Amino acid sequence: MVGGETIYQKLAKHIGALGMGLPYREELVEILEANLTEAEAAVSLMLPNRVAPFTLMTAREVAERAGTGLESVQPLLEGLVEKCLLFDSTTESGERGYALHQAGFGFPQVFLWSGEITQHAARMAGLFAKYSSRLVTSEMFGASQTKPYRYAPPRDALPHDVETVYPYHTMDKVVAGARRFALAHCTCRVAARLLGKGCEHPLEVCMKFDTLADYVIEHGLGREISRDEALEVIRTAEKAGLVHFVDNCEGEIVHNCNCCGHACWNVGSIRRRKIPRDLLMATYFLRQTLEEDCSGCGACADLCPVECVTMEDGLPVVDEEWCIGCGVCVHHCPEQAARLRVREDRDLDLPPDFHALHRQILQDKGLV
Repeated sequence: MVGGETIYQKLAKHIGALGMGLPYREELVEILEANLTEAEAAVSLMLPNRVAPFTLMTAREVAERAGTGLESVQPLLEGLVEKCLLFDSTTESGERGYALHQAGFGFPQVFLWSGEITQHAARMAGLFAKYSSRLVTSEMFGASQTKPYRYAPPRDALPHDVETVYPYHTMDKVVAGARRFALAHCTCRVAARLLGKGCEHPLEVCMKFDTLADYVIEHGLGREISRDEALEVIRTAEKAGLVHFVDNCEGEIVHNCNCCGHACWNVGSIRRRKIPRDLLMATYFLRQTLEEDCSGCGACADLCPVECVTMEDGLPVVDEEWCIGCGVCVHHCPEQAARLRVREDRDLDLPPDFHALHRQILQDKGLV
């Protein structure tokens, strides 16, 4: 016990103050208890919170913070890395550095990215399902006006002038700007299958880039693919009617998921009208219909991942309060009668890079 709290309760509160932190609940404490020894939890407490994802601290710095010797903390840190319970990379000075995993960038994803069906993965899927209530998700994403993620339409869904001036709003340009690519399994659909609630959408379609790709590849959580293969993943996802989302910045994007309305934490929540769209995600576009070209086939209503298109008098009607501007309907319209328009209340200029995005999120949350 530490001041009346267990070390796991104290760590759960510490994790809650990360830039992409997980709100404190006893279910989170249970997850930590299932994965870390007390000594591992204690050394994890020495890693900083109130920071952006991938903010590194060396073992020497951890030891200094803990008031102990390097020989005490180094084996614990390496053990946590071996279990994929810490992020690790090389610091600017060339030393090995460590960081706590943050929500969406490793925790709980490390249990599911590989797609392996194990008892532990199933247990973690169950515990996180208990933890991830509507209130927890709303608390996590409602705490910042700046949203960490945005939907990225297919390249053929954007108006030409938007694609020309703001090319980073398409997935193809996201891929063009990356140096390394990792392909992982969709953690939402893997978790759903582990819990007996799976769907038929493809599993191995989520990509990580650059910093996160390095980690995923080096720890066997996903496989390295080429740039051309990454573009093929995009085409596969679009053919399956999946929704692209990425980090809500212009460059240095590390994270892409290709989501369905069945299992996804955001698309699924919006489809079920559990959490308001704009509380969860940044959406920059809305669908509109060219009525003179529309045949009234209803394909868009059938395909819409969030079920915001209905047919009335032979024409599609869009509920703009719930449309996510994903472009799935535009991509699949046989008459090319659907298109996206820019939301009037949105600025298409984005934070320039990942660090600027998460610096703004930290400021929004009052963590800096």
